[in-house]
Amino acid sequence: MPYRWVSRKDVDEAIVVIMNTMEEEEVFPEWLRRTIQAAIDDSDPEYVRYFYDEVKRFAPVSLKLFGETPVV
Repeated sequence: MPYRWVSRKDVDEAIVVIMNTMEEEEVFPEWLRRTIQAAIDDSDPEYVRYFYDEVKRFAPVSLKLFGETPVV
């Protein structure tokens, strides 16, 4: 997973990783939270908005890990 999203596919892959991790793990790994947060911080605002839209649809529980409101 890149630190910077350059396409919606990159974001989609991050969402799948989040969903799978939350399904399989009791605790969300800190390294993964930091990696996704870095992508949020460094990516184009269009992809950040898309990330938050998709995470709300597919993994809303994870919003608390990344903040509920994107800073864009």
